[in-house]
Amino acid sequence: MDILRFITAGNVDDGKSTLIGRLLYDSKSILIDQIEAIEKASKFKDNGVLDLALITDGLRAEREQGITIDVAYKYFSTPKRKFIIADAPGHIQYTRNMITGASNSQLIILLVDARTGITEQTKRHTFIASLLKIPKIVVAVNKLDLVNFDESIYKSIENEFKELNKKLNLNEVTFIPISALNGDNIVDASENMSWYKGPTLLDFLETVNIQENENLEASRLPIQYIIRPQTTELHDYRGYAGKITSGIFKKGDKIKIYPSEIEATISSIEVNLKEVDEAFAPQSAVIQLNKDIDISRGDLIVNLDKQPKFTNELEVQVCWMHQKALQIGSKYLIQNQTNRVKAVVKSIEYLVDINTFEKQFETSEVQLNQIAKIKLKTATPIAYDIFSELQAQGGIIFIDETSNVTVGAGILD
Repeated sequence: MDILRFITAGNVDDGKSTLIGRLLYDSKSILIDQIEAIEKASKFKDNGVLDLALITDGLRAEREQGITIDVAYKYFSTPKRKFIIADAPGHIQYTRNMITGASNSQLIILLVDARTGITEQTKRHTFIASLLKIPKIVVAVNKLDLVNFDESIYKSIENEFKELNKKLNLNEVTFIPISALNGDNIVDASENMSWYKGPTLLDFLETVNIQENENLEASRLPIQYIIRPQTTELHDYRGYAGKITSGIFKKGDKIKIYPSEIEATISSIEVNLKEVDEAFAPQSAVIQLNKDIDISRGDLIVNLDKQPKFTNELEVQVCWMHQKALQIGSKYLIQNQTNRVKAVVKSIEYLVDINTFEKQFETSEVQLNQIAKIKLKTATPIAYDIFSELQAQGGIIFIDETSNVTVGAGILD
């Protein structure tokens, strides 16, 4: 049974947590003791209605404010598929949390309140979905019960989003009218929206094609650990362990190691402590080579057919995630897979206006939650791939050298 990883995103109070709660509740994925706890907590609500948002808003501080602060992960399954859900906060100041949850998602549900339509935060989340190349987009127009299930309002929002998408060229976009509070078109088709002939949200999630197009040409193995048992039986054993991010490695393949650019031949491959003839993404493997080479954590093993870029000058689309602004001349550690190097900001090419998606030139800093194109210079060259061609090797994070806090996330152009 395959697994669909998806994230919900939208404005504050658009109903993200309620939507997830409804999915879990109506698909019978909640234990009886959880339901009893939710029923007890819901008694404090004035209307006495079961508050399904409590399923994900687990922190007391969140419940008291009626908001989601952190990214909450939930797991459930149906007879057709398993699911991992990331419930991202809607506040602008928590955009960085949304990026964290979206980075590994195959699908994003963008919730839009039928009363307010497309907002700045909707555009922000849509732009991030575009930036991260999330394959599937669901625009769920929520709270239609509060506008008398008016089809014209739903169609107006659908048309507005389609106009927005002309600037972003998103991948597959699906529109579904829902009421998360009442369960309309979540698991069961809504009698209140007979004008809608498409699938319910769960039907779509269960059947959407999520077969990932693995890059079989560009083989990449970032080194995580060097294995040297140095026992009597394995006195000369030297294995290079890591998770294959793309492609296939076979015994006898000629490879190149970065940053040394030394070439060698694979003499053996081990997966799960067993020697195999080949290993492929996303397996974790141990590779041995036909000669001793000075290899360390952070080095990259690649096949000779498809080489990565190798330079110390990078162009990056960055979303800034810290209160202290990124400025020209700022120094950071940047990490690409297991490789971590020092870097300095050489220039800020432009900021992106989230409302218009226009480029704003002439800027000297990037503030919290802003998205910008910048140029970096690293202390030593790094091997990487363009994000649009190979996502696994095309992303980086920015780390503050003093606090070791992650302060930004970027994709390499």
